[in-house]
Order: sequence, then C-alpha cells, then structure tokens
Amino acid sequence: MAANNGDQQQSQAMRHQEVGHKSLLQSDDLYQYILETSVYPREPEPMKELRELTAKHPWNIMTTSADEGQFLNMLLKLINAKNTMEIGVYTGYSLLATALALPDDGKILAMDINRENYELGLPVIEKAGVAHKIEFKEGPALPVLDQMLEDEKNHGAYDFIFVDADKDNYLNYHKRLIELVKVGGVVGYDNTLWSGSVVAPPDAPMRKYVRYYRDFVLELNKALAADPRIEICQLPVGDGITICRRIN
Repeated sequence: MAANNGDQQQSQAMRHQEVGHKSLLQSDDLYQYILETSVYPREPEPMKELRELTAKHPWNIMTTSADEGQFLNMLLKLINAKNTMEIGVYTGYSLLATALALPDDGKILAMDINRENYELGLPVIEKAGVAHKIEFKEGPALPVLDQMLEDEKNHGAYDFIFVDADKDNYLNYHKRLIELVKVGGVVGYDNTLWSGSVVAPPDAPMRKYVRYYRDFVLELNKALAADPRIEICQLPVGDGITICRRIN
C-alpha cells in the first residue's frame, strides 16, 4: 500500500511538472482536468506553440498559465478593448493572448526590463500576424508611466492594462495606472494570491522570493480593497488575479 501511495505521489509530482505552473486548486488532477477539458482544446495554435517553447526556459514559472491566458483573451473581447498596456512581458504568452483578442488596429504598449526573453517568443507572435499591434519598450516601466502622465492626452486613454511584474512596485504602478485607464476600463494585477502565501503564518516555510514579496502583495490587496475609485474582483485563476474596474 505504501508503495502504491509513493507511486501516486510521484505521479502527481510529474503531473505538476507537466502542468508547468503553480495552481491554487486542491489537486493537480483537478487543474489538469480544466486544462484538458476547456483550455487546451480551445487554445489557439500560436499560444500552444509559445507555451511549449516557454516551458523549456529555466524561468518558466514566470509565465502566465494557459487558463489565465484564456481568461484574459475572453475578458478583452467582453470589454471590446482596443488600446491596452502590459507591464511585465517575459516571453509574451499573455501578450499574445491580448494581441489575438484585439481588433486589427488594436494597440499594446508592452514593457519589460528584458528584451531577450521577449525576443524568444517574438517569432511566434510574428507568425501569428499580430506583431504590428505591439510597441515594446525595454527598461523599467515607472519612468515611462511618469512621462506619459505629463501629457493630458494619455489620461484615461487605456481600455485595459495588465501587470505581471515586480511585486514591490505594484502599488507604485497602481498610483499611476489609475490615471491612465479610462473610467469603465480595467486593470488586472497578477499573482495577488502569491502561491497561497497570503494566508500562511509568518513562520511558515517559504521560498526566499515568495517570503520577500509576500508583504508587498498583502499591502496591494489591502489597498485595492479600500480604493473607492475602483470595483474589484479577485479570482483564484493561476496564482491569483485581481480585476479592477475604474468607476471614477
């Protein structure tokens, strides 16, 4: 019996590696069911190609999960987004999900400190025929946002903004992005449940990077919940995503 339990645990561990992304669900089998039933059969071929390419990268834990990519693609269509922004690109899985959802004249301002990672996925994005929608800027996003805010025409100019970047700057991003997104527009913050660490005791064992950013995520969640300028919905998709709709 013990041997069978061991085999089962090993099988689950392998399945988790196959999934390639942390999940907040109670079992990897349940997550795999969602992927195989509702996500992978509908995943556009370019997104599948980019997901499989990214899985070979040593930092693949940074990628947006396939179910979250599907969610973002659907959300963008529901709100008829056209002018969007993404802070934190990595190899571009969520960027591709966005680009595929936008109309042909849609635009994405994409920012990341690492162009090399973006260029890993760029051939797939180009093959998908959506590279013309993307303006990529390499470097820290905060100076770019500050410069944008100096021009009144950028205020309220964005339909949708997605943030999956340095968690210690999420509040700094929010202070700026709330001015750049239009009333009725949406800002999405990724990783807001941070591997489930948001409910873990302070002395619980955690990876160093999880422990370091945990307090910043907790601070963001508290601030978003109290911000009267937005309506929010926090979802246990991927590593947690909080959708903020600007109301004034």
